[in-house]
Amino acid sequence: MDVNSFKPIKLEKHETKDVNDQHVNGTLVVVWRDWDKLLPSEPKMVYVSSVNPGEVKGPHLHTKRDSYFVCIKGKVIFIIKDEQGKYHEIESSEENPILVQIPKNYASAHINTSSEISSVLALASIAWRPNDDEMKNVSFEDYDWKKWNKI
Repeated sequence: MDVNSFKPIKLEKHETKDVNDQHVNGTLVVVWRDWDKLLPSEPKMVYVSSVNPGEVKGPHLHTKRDSYFVCIKGKVIFIIKDEQGKYHEIESSEENPILVQIPKNYASAHINTSSEISSVLALASIAWRPNDDEMKNVSFEDYDWKKWNKI
């Protein structure tokens, strides 16, 4: 797989309007539709994960599942290590909803760069079961984590 395997996908964001006077009352973000064919594998599980301010989830990789993530509250940076050992950083936030695909066997982590708890919506190509052992913790020893201490 190449870098395009985990490229960011800009999601559709639409204003919603009040039924009485048509003023804008919010937004709607399309994450997945079966007919879009944006994702190479259809989700079999959907969940929401929270990340405390300044905290990191991962790094780890999944050996059997592809994952898709979008920040729906707050702001996170997804850090993905490619096959050549290069790190890629992709920002996703409630203001700029970017869907990030992490294929199986790619190591990744994400860090909450906001001052509030961030929420991440995840779609997975296979559903998790309590006895699964397909997640492997890894280390990003050569990654510059200190740059995020300014949060």
